[in-house]
Formats: sequence, C-alpha cells, structure tokens
Amino acid sequence: MASIEPSTENSHRVTESPADLEKPGLFLNRELSWLQFNLRVLEEAEDVRHPLLERVKFLAIFATNLDEFFMIRVSGLRRQVAGGAGETPPDAMTPSEQMLAICREVMVHLERHRTCWQQDLLPKLREAGIYALSYGDLEQAERDGLRQYFQREVFPTLTPLAIDPTHPFPHISNLSFNLAVVVKDPERGDCFARVKLPDSFRRLVPVPAQEGSTPQEKDLGGIGKVQRFAWLEEVVADNLDLLFPGLEIVASYPFRVTRDADVTIEADEAPDLITAVEEQLELRDFNSVVRLELAGTTPDHIADILIRNLQIPSYLVYTEHDPIGMAGLMELTALERPDLKDAPFQPVMPALLSKPGGVLDAIRQDDLLLYHPYDSFTPVVEFVREAANDPNVLAIKQTLYRVNPKSPIIDALMEARVNGKQVAVLVELKARFDEENNIEWARKLEDEGVHVVYGVRGLKTHAKVCLVVRREPEGIRRYVHLGTGNYNVLSSRIYTDLSYFTCDPAIGSDVSDLFNALTGYSRKDGYAKLLVAPAALRRELLDRIDREIHCHLKNGDGHLAFKMNALVDKACIQALYRAAQAGVKIELQVRGICCLRPGIPGMSEGITVTSVVGRFLEHARIYYFHNGGQDEVFLGSADLMPRNLDRRVEILFPVLHSRWREVIVHDILDVSLRDNVQARRLRSDGTYERLTPLEGEPSVNSQDWFLNRWKARSMS
Repeated sequence: MASIEPSTENSHRVTESPADLEKPGLFLNRELSWLQFNLRVLEEAEDVRHPLLERVKFLAIFATNLDEFFMIRVSGLRRQVAGGAGETPPDAMTPSEQMLAICREVMVHLERHRTCWQQDLLPKLREAGIYALSYGDLEQAERDGLRQYFQREVFPTLTPLAIDPTHPFPHISNLSFNLAVVVKDPERGDCFARVKLPDSFRRLVPVPAQEGSTPQEKDLGGIGKVQRFAWLEEVVADNLDLLFPGLEIVASYPFRVTRDADVTIEADEAPDLITAVEEQLELRDFNSVVRLELAGTTPDHIADILIRNLQIPSYLVYTEHDPIGMAGLMELTALERPDLKDAPFQPVMPALLSKPGGVLDAIRQDDLLLYHPYDSFTPVVEFVREAANDPNVLAIKQTLYRVNPKSPIIDALMEARVNGKQVAVLVELKARFDEENNIEWARKLEDEGVHVVYGVRGLKTHAKVCLVVRREPEGIRRYVHLGTGNYNVLSSRIYTDLSYFTCDPAIGSDVSDLFNALTGYSRKDGYAKLLVAPAALRRELLDRIDREIHCHLKNGDGHLAFKMNALVDKACIQALYRAAQAGVKIELQVRGICCLRPGIPGMSEGITVTSVVGRFLEHARIYYFHNGGQDEVFLGSADLMPRNLDRRVEILFPVLHSRWREVIVHDILDVSLRDNVQARRLRSDGTYERLTPLEGEPSVNSQDWFLNRWKARSMS
C-alpha cells in the first residue's frame, strides 16, 4: 500500500544534520520528561485553588499514570537492560542510566505524593466530613459492622493460598492487591500465606453507621453529611481469623505487583490478528514483574520472600507509607458533593447546527469547526446517526481507536447497516489497554454485517476520520469529519479536541483514497490535501519548517506555533533548532513529553515551550505556519514522535476556511499561549516553572477563558 507506507525518498535535512545538532546535550530524555509531566499532575493535587475532590482526582490520576509508566516504559527499559540491546536515544543515556534516574526521581515524587495526602488532603477531607480511616481509628461497633459485611460479602470470594514445600508460590496477577499473611500453627510454627483481594469490591468500604448515631451521620451522600470509609485490605486483615480458623494471626502486610503489560503482536506471523491479540492479552498477566510495592511496616524477611519468588531486583521495590495503590482514591470523586467539585458546565451547541435541516445540511453550506469540550460532541454523533437514517446516503466509512461503552456512534453504524448502507469500519485492535473493548465492538459490528478491518499490518491506525457518501441532485457528494480526538462521548467531556466538518471535494477524494488503502490495496502515491503518516507526514512538516526559514530570511516575519501532546522526534527537533538559529519565532505548547531543550545559547533562545495541565486534558494537535503571511494551519491526530510518524497511520489536515483559520490562530492558539495561570514554562535543565502574571498583566487561565467566552463566540 504505497499510499500509507514510508516513502523511500528522504529530504536532505532528514538524512544529514550538522554535527552541532547531533550533540546529546541538545536533547532531554524522554522518560524523565514524562516524569516531569506527571509531577505537573501532582502539582494540581497540591494546588489549593482547586475544589477538594478535584485535588483528590489529580492525586489518583498521578498514581494511575505511574502504574501505566511502569507497565509500559519501565518494562521496556528493563528488557533493554537484560538484553543489552535497544536503540540509543538522542540524549545518549543508556538503559541502565535511565533506570537509575527514573528510580531516583520516582522516590522524590512519591514523597511529595505522601505529603500531599497525609498532611494536606486527608485533614481537609475530614473537615469536610469525608473520612478515609485507618482501622485503628474505628470504634469497636464499626469494626463489628464491617465484620458482618466481610462475612456476608467478601469472605465467600477469598482463597487463602499457603506457601510451603507442598504449596508453590502462587501467581500474583498484575496490579492486584494482596496480603502476605503470617500465621502460627500449634504444630508447625510460623507459616506463610497469600490472600488476594478480589477486584470486584470497592477499595474504600463505607463504614456502617453505629447504632444511636445522628440522622445526619447515617444519611450518606449529601452536602454536609459525614461519610466514613475503611480500606478494603484493612477490612480483610482484621478478619483473617475467619480464613485461618484455629491458627494465631501473627501479622499481615499488603503488597502489590506491577507486570510488563506491553502487548507485542508479530503481525507477519499471525494468520488471524484478532486471535493473536487475544492470546497476547491472556499472557499479559504472566509477564515479568517490573515493580513491587510494599507497605512501610513490611519486615525484611517477608520482603525477601516476595523479592526472591517474584525475581525482581531491589531497585524496583518501593516501600510506601500511604496505602499502596492510591489510584483507588478516584472512588471518592463519585461522592455527591457538588460543593467540593468544579462547577458543572453545559457544552455549547453551535448556532449553525440549531437551524432546521440537520448536520449534513449545515456542512453543505459551509465548513464547521468545533472545540470540545466547550462545543458539544453531539453534532459528531448526530453526523453519523443522521447519515445512518438518510435514504440518500450510500456509504459510511470510519476509523475507531478508543470507543466508550454503550457508544451511540457504534449504535448508529449498526443502524446504518440495518438500513442497507454500505458500512466499513477500521477498528484498531492494538489500542493500548482498550484491546478487549475493541475486540468486543469489532465482533458486534461484524454480527450486524458491517465490513470490519483490524488495521494495517505492522502499523497502528490512529487517524480520526469519518466519511459519508451521499447521492444528491448534483451528483455524489462526500461529507467528512476529521478530528484530533477519539470518537468517544465520555472523553469528549474531559479532553480538549477539535472537530472539523467539510465537504471540500479535494479532502473528500483524499479520504476516499485513504480508506481504500486501509481496507484494501492501493498504489496511489500521494494526497492532494492530507499529510499522511508513515508515508510523508514527517517530510511534509520538515519541508514546511524549512520554508518558514526561507520566508523569515526574506521577510523577517517567520513564525511557527505548534500545540501537541508530545515532541520527541529527533529530526523534527533538529529542524526547529535550525529555524530558531535562523531567527524564526517558535512557540510550542507541549502538554506532556518534550525532548527539545529550550534556552540553549546560540541554538534555542528563540524557542519557548509551555505546558498546560488543568481541569481538562489538553489533547488537540495544531500546527501553524505563518508562511510569509499566507497562514497555513494543520490539525490532526499526530504528535511529533517516532511512533506517530513511523509506526502509525496518522493524518494532519489543512483548515481551508479562512474564518476557521482565524479562530484557531487568534482565539485558540493565542489564548492557549497566553495562559499564565495553568501554564508552566520548560527550562533548559528539563524542569518546569509555573507562570504567573507580570506586573500589570491580566491573568489568563485558558480553559476558564474558553468556558466563559466560547459560548458567545459559538452562538455568533
């Protein structure tokens, strides 16, 4: 499929870089940069300006992020350390050096996490009537109530596993919560056992109200009500005598294991991709251990038993004084406490879509841009739903990467097939941690007669595109939705993303060619409007950066402004350095990983890098080129990372309508880049400093600005 596979023709800039652009000191390490991003998430938990349960949410997100980091990134580094292989990164750190630096950094972050929870959030939650209690803080009557709950609900699900010469060390599944239990047998002495906590129960168990408590204390869930919780592992630990009758419970110690969760599919060797993915998912729970979390009370001899049997090096063992696995704090955010949360907001329905005629009629009149979550995601759903029920629509084609449960888009696609439309859907089975969900959706679509393909061999399909083909009096017309984010109703409320609707013939033709390459075979060499990876996206971007250098040398007005999730690709970073050396103004807003090092004398003084972390996850990708006054703006799914440019099907698409280019450049980009409340600026040493308004400068919180003012803009 020549239309999406990498081109054999390379730009001179890509293959040959000046020696001074190859120096390792010009690049920040990818893994350490990610840890800096997660630290910014932790800073949001520390920020007293956020409502209390929003701060708890950020603390839980920090923990969840760290879990995934160990499952994917640390596991990969450990394989490199063990195998002595792996490509050297631009910063030239060896795998062992990276691992050591990661361990040091994580320890510092975990200490800040502990301080935030123990000394800040926990006391404030108590003041608000929300108690996450240690067992020692419970009254005896409360313990008795929890014992009844344990006997009734938890006890039947537990399976204690002895560990001795006749009972081998059991398998410990990924991210499971466990108790290492020491019991004393009258004849055998001290014995060791493991109890796995079932993951079907809440981590924070509501404490039953005591007899004689006030009505306010009994009535949980409202503002001002007292809500008391105990940790599940402590509930189980306090009732181990029921699991080991006749034995003395000496002690128990919670622990948790993290395993390598990176699924590798050898597509060339798999006759059936869906079966290959399922087989790999089954093996995920048996991959090597990459982290062991122990309670701070765990004695050395118990730790040694676990370390020896799990075959994990000591540098991947973390002893924690908080309850281990703090991602469970996310349960508290489900409490009905609106006084402790961000004020709810109502996404805007653009005025153009409120008129009679529907979404397709509005797109036929003009291109349409939506900025989620400030603009409603409903028009995206209605686009597919309307097409499914329009008798003049002949075909619908769509890519799906991450889809929410009970997806209305999936329902609409199946409805379209029932209504006799030709429906083709590419479901990316290799979307990390969504593999099982996507397999289920793929089979449901197939059951309805939808043409389902699972992706392109050797590549992930990450592009977000939907094509509707309609017969009209003037002939066949293509309607296209292109986006920066997933077709996911739930994430559309918490991610910032852009949607672009158009029936431009050139873009429609490009999208048809793209789907032909994705679902069949294609020998088409290029696209008129789209920039497509892995064939040409990097080359096209490098050419445009080079063009900006020439425009600046001619006119003195060179300007690049990119907004993305991650900047890792070496060739792109080197191109930006060349542009900065030529004097081009470069503004980058990179939410997560950034390997470019700003502020290097003679190299990158003209580059500013900021990151916004706030209420919504910044997810849009915008690439602006001043182009000598002929502004060019691309949107799409691609970050500037080797995986996006080399190992994924990605698209960037041009914003053709001048009005929407103005909105993106002068509203979205300008306001985002002026943020001095939630933004941090990257320093040359790889750390970040929070921006604050200068004297006389107004405060700009970009997300608040969009929440407050986007409605007026959208209604115009």
